[in-house]
Order: sequence, then C-alpha cells, then structure tokens
Amino acid sequence: MLSIINTWEMKMNNTIKIAVAAAALGLTSQAFAQITFYEGDGWRGRAFTAKQQVRDFSRNGFNDRASSVVVDRGQWEVCEDANFRGHCTVLRKGSYETLQGMGLNNRVSSVRPVKMRDRYDNEAPPPLAQPSYDYRRRPSERIIQVPVSSVRAVVGTPEQRCWVERQQVNEPSRGTSAGGVIAGALIGGILGHQVGGGSGRDIATAGGAVAGAVVGNNVANRNNNDNNYSQDVRRCENVSNPKPEYWDVTYNYQGREHRVQMNTPPGSTVAVSSKTGEPRL
Repeated sequence: MLSIINTWEMKMNNTIKIAVAAAALGLTSQAFAQITFYEGDGWRGRAFTAKQQVRDFSRNGFNDRASSVVVDRGQWEVCEDANFRGHCTVLRKGSYETLQGMGLNNRVSSVRPVKMRDRYDNEAPPPLAQPSYDYRRRPSERIIQVPVSSVRAVVGTPEQRCWVERQQVNEPSRGTSAGGVIAGALIGGILGHQVGGGSGRDIATAGGAVAGAVVGNNVANRNNNDNNYSQDVRRCENVSNPKPEYWDVTYNYQGREHRVQMNTPPGSTVAVSSKTGEPRL
C-alpha cells in the first residue's frame, strides 16, 4: 500500500513539475516579447516599442496612430479599444507593412503579449519573414535632421499614345479608258450617220464619233472615281512622361556622402540615424 502511495506521489510531482515548467516557459516567452508600431505604412515615421502589455496607447501618445508593425519576438494581440476591447487580432513574429487589411489602420489602442500557439482564431494573415524596408526606424534610435545637398527627379520612360482617325483613300488614276473611248466613238458615229445625207452625212458621222469618244472617256473616268473610299487609320507617337518616378537625394553626414531614393519630393533636410547616418523615412 505504501509503495502505491509513493508511486502516486511521484507521478503527481512530475505532473506539477511539467506544469510549472510549461508556465515558466510561457512567462519567459512573454517576458522577452517585443513589438514596434510605426505611424506610416511600410514602417515609416515615428515609432513606439512595447515589451509588455499596454492597456491604453493614449498614455504614450500613440493612440490610433499605428499603420504598420514589426513583431521582433513573441506573439501579440492588438486591439482597437483600450483595455483589450473591441476588434482584436493576434500578430506573429514578422513584419506587417500595413494594418489596413486587418481593419486596424490608425485604430490600435491597446496591446498585450499572448501565449505561443500554433493557431489563434483571430490571427492575422502570415507576415513578411523579415522587414523588407531597410530605412525603418529602430526602437530607441536617435534621429537627427541633416541638410540635403542635391536632388534629382528621375522621370519615367516615354509612353506610346495611339489613336484612330478617318482618312480618305484615293486610288491612283488609270488614265484614259480605251474601251470607253472606242465604245463612245462607235455609238456617236452610228448616231451621226443617221443625220443628213451625202457629204453632210460623213461630217455628221465623224463629229458623232468624236463627241461619243469624249462622252465615253468621261463616263470611264467617273467610274474610276467611284473607287475612292475612306478607312480607319491607327497612328502612334512617343510622348515623354513628365511625372517623376522617384527622387534621387544626396546628403553628407560626418564627411561621407549618402544617397537615398524617395517616392515624394524631399524637404531641405532628411532624417537619419545619428549612429550610422542611414536615412530614416
């Protein structure tokens, strides 16, 4: 009987140890969790980093401001209302370029770490494995403004524009129609021969032949003109694209020249990391 009790106590102790270890592992994963929110899409603008739950973003001046997220460690639940209320979504480790598809763009008010699970019912779509935007601001990074030394607007490649217009087509003239002249002369000669008598009949025959030839030629030319017609013609031309695709910006920091491509026209200064001089947009 004693051996049975000892065996049961050993199993209970092992079960308790496993449960404690699992709980400790969960707490450890949450303790090392970290998430960073950015004001703009693509990890741009001002950043706010959390390493523990934040019940109300308004206390940190970041309420309803987040547009993109980087989860460095752990899994997090972000909510649109304070105290983890309203619409909530679980985010895994990775980079979320925008929160618009989750319905949380500029609407996050609270966040908290959650236990590591294979799947949550309210989990967001898989994120990017690593940040694809090198110029994002890092947590607790000191940012300074550096004067821009030069700016070059790079325009796009020329565009081809095409249109359709109506055009009159004139067939080449075929000259005098021999068939029409001969037929007209024969008919005119016959008609002239029936007029007058003697030498007058001969003159009338000749005159009728000449007049018939002229009429036959005119009829033939009129038939040739009937071959003229109109048709649709497609025309194209290359037109330069005046809209810049990006701005090539140059600045100097600590005696070294840096370059960055920007999607919008830069101001007189550009934000850079005080440590490396890399741009932070």
